[in-house]
Amino acid sequence: MGVFRYESKYSAPTKEQRERYMRGEREEHTFGPGGQIALIAYDEAVYIKDDIDEIRILFTGIKDKQKAYDEVRRLLEHHQQKSGEESPFKTAHDS
Repeated sequence: MGVFRYESKYSAPTKEQRERYMRGEREEHTFGPGGQIALIAYDEAVYIKDDIDEIRILFTGIKDKQKAYDEVRRLLEHHQQKSGEESPFKTAHDS
């Protein structure tokens, strides 16, 4: 059915999407440092909240719901690599 990506936590998802896809029983899992990545599985959709980068992704339909789990793995790898990178700048405290 579709994948909807929102670059701000304030823009996602729309009221219509919540009423259509995000209803009924749900299963919630958290990942990453401090559980800042949440995957919420509904009957008709999977919703990912990444509070680290403030990204929201809504996967709808059977085929696209399966992609959500791959996306969580990709986000975890992305944040792990990002946290492992050293800054090229030094502060007075680093010396």
